[in-house]
Order: sequence, then structure tokens, then C-alpha cells
Amino acid sequence: MDPLKKLFQEKSTTLKAELKAFSKEHRNTKIDEVTLGQTLGGMRGVKSMLWETSKLDPIEGIRFRGYSIPELKEILPTREGCKEPLPEGLFWLMLVDEVPTKEQVDWLSDEWERRSDVPSHVFDLLETLPEGTHPMTQFVLAISAMQTDSVFAKKYFDGMGKNDYWDATYEDTMNLLARLPKVAAYIYRKIWKDGDHLSPDNSLDWAGNFAHMLGYGDDADFKSLMRLYLTIHADHEGGNASAHTGHLVNSTLADVYLSYAASMTSLAGPLHGLANQEVIKWIIEMTEKIGTKTPTNDQIAAYVQATLDAKKVIPGYGHAVLRKPDPRFTAQRLYAKEYIKDSTYCNIVWQLFEVVPPILEGLGKVKNPWPNVDAHSGAILMHYGMDQYSFYTVLFGVSRALGVCASLCWSRALGMPLERPKSMTYESLKEIINAS
Repeated sequence: MDPLKKLFQEKSTTLKAELKAFSKEHRNTKIDEVTLGQTLGGMRGVKSMLWETSKLDPIEGIRFRGYSIPELKEILPTREGCKEPLPEGLFWLMLVDEVPTKEQVDWLSDEWERRSDVPSHVFDLLETLPEGTHPMTQFVLAISAMQTDSVFAKKYFDGMGKNDYWDATYEDTMNLLARLPKVAAYIYRKIWKDGDHLSPDNSLDWAGNFAHMLGYGDDADFKSLMRLYLTIHADHEGGNASAHTGHLVNSTLADVYLSYAASMTSLAGPLHGLANQEVIKWIIEMTEKIGTKTPTNDQIAAYVQATLDAKKVIPGYGHAVLRKPDPRFTAQRLYAKEYIKDSTYCNIVWQLFEVVPPILEGLGKVKNPWPNVDAHSGAILMHYGMDQYSFYTVLFGVSRALGVCASLCWSRALGMPLERPKSMTYESLKEIINAS
């Protein structure tokens, strides 16, 4: 048994026993109230999931196993010559709640390299798709196609016992994470680089090799960006649409591949992960409409107001939970301030940060007028020449796999049940209201 799996088994076995006793003692204790507004409003804020890997605070933002993003940048191992944390270190932290050593992160990089071979039929499938197929559609299909290698599916068919579900889920997780950069890079170069694919550089780490296979291996700063990007997008507690979708599907005992493919169909929605492409698209349209890439704050304010008057949202602003600027936005802003101060689109993003919140606050009904993670990522990628913004959500998807798949391991290790909330008819809701 590999060292990470052994540590995860020890941690999950202990917590499973504690949870069983805790649930038995407190099963009927009320921990929340559900309002009619929550029932009809997308179940916002209903406390109904166990999610160990991260927690989202409305004011402080995301914390991974209790650590903020600035703290992660201090404690997680880095590659020599790079300031940004290695995503492998975050996965280790999320899975076993321990900050890994550099040696442990190096082992994980090597382990993912060893597992990274993608079945040829996956690439064959991608080649059959018609020109113009969205990158996220291709990504979802590729993930689903890899399900033919699912350890969980094979062992379940052979009669695997419940106590071994976690082991097979761990194996599928490690294999999927190892393969995702190669699959994503293949899609990118298939669409925009005439199918001129690049062999992996196995001397690099997971994120650095991903940057290399995309075609940016000669740019040390872009490799640093990928390490930061894949770290900060990795998880955002369990209630977001993609994480919750993966959790729900996996609760049926669908394997990691099918569960994560479903998760990515959710991420592809414009109210979720696809927003990162909508932001840069909106900024480009704004500069074209105004007629300059160096607009004044007044010009930006006028365009923002025109967008609102047209009953449209300002993409990249607002969040279902956060009530302060997204720490992931701030992390990207700090990166850009250090590495790419002369970036045209980053400068516009910083102007928007000055202009948009006061306008939204002035509406009197916006709970969060601040930028979220999507408000900045596209501008940085544009600076490095990745202007194919329909691919941005695939990058997001590669990162989000770290948190979601770590949590799927925990769900199976803890024996979490099939998720089955109770739905209501309008008539039954009226009966409850009339009786109160």
C-alpha cells in the first residue's frame, strides 16, 4: 500500500468510527431551519452536506483544512526557483489533513507521472467530434471514456464489499488526476494548434508539465501561474454546483469517472465555471464598444451602467456565499501585480475593481458587489497569449478535480449514504403556510 493511501486509511477509519458514535448520540438534534425562500431559492445556505476538505466563510473566504490561501502559499512545498505552491501539496493536505513535506510531494508527482497513461480510445473518440465542439463538451466525453478503466466499477461487478469502496475510489482518483492534464492539453492543441501534440516532460511537476503540454513550457512565469491557478481553484466547499453534483452522483456508487464527468457538466454552466470565459468576453466587447483598450474610469462606469440597464449582470461580480472580495481574486491580483504590471487586460480588471462595487452597492439590493475568482483569471491568461477563452473552464476543471475527488474518497471511506432530499409540491407548501 502506498504511503498516502495508508495514511488516508488510518485517518478515515478513525473519523468513520467517531462519526458513527456522534450520529447515534445526536441524530435528532436540530442544526438548522429551512425557510420557504430556501426551498424555492435553490436551497441557499441549507446545511445538509458533510465536506471535510474545505470550508467557505462569507467574510474570510475559502479555507482548505483551516488554511487560507495566503497561508497555503507559506506552508505548502514549492519547486525550486518558484514562489507558488505545488497543487500536489494541496491535494495531500485535503486528503489527509496534514501539510506534506517536499519529499512527500515529490513522491506524489512521481506517482501521478507513473499513472498518467491515457487509453488510446479516449483520443480516438475526441478525433471523431465535429469541428466547433466546445472544449468542455470534449472534456466531459474524455473523462467518461476513461471510465472503461475504473477500478471501482470492475471490483463492484466482482462483488467488492462496502469496506473496500474507499480503496477502489482512491485508485480511480489517483488515476484520473494523473491523466487530466494530458487530456486537457490534448483538447487544447487539437482545437487550436492543428493537433501538434507535445510529449510530457517527466522532469516537471504536475502543473509545470501541464503548462509544458499546453505549449508554454519555455515560460517559467506561466508554469508558476499554473501552479497557483490549479491550487486556488481546487475546492470551494461542497455546496457549489460542480462539487455537489459530483457528490450526489457518487452517492449512487457511480465511480469517480462518471461522478466527475457529471461534475464537469455542472461546471460548464454560465452561472458556474463558464463564467470565467464570460468575463473576458465581456471585457473584450467593452473595449471594442468604447473603442480603446485604455478606457477611463468614467467610460467603464458608463458601460457598466449600460449593461445593468439592459438587465444583464456584470460577469465576475457577486457570489452566492461570499460578502467580501474573493481571496482567489486577490491571489491572482497579487500575482499579476508582481509579474505582469504592464498587462492591458489586467489593468482593466483593476479599474473594474475600483468602478464596479460602488455602482452595485448603489443599487441597494446586491448582497455582494465584490469580484469573485472569475473576475481576474482570464485577463492573466490573455497576457500570456492564451486568448482561446472557451478553454478557460477546462483549466478550472482540471483544478477542481483535486478537491472534489479528495472528497469522494472521504464519502466512500465514511460510508456516506445515497443523497435523497425531500421535494415539495406547491399545494403542500401552501398547506404548511396556511397552517402556521
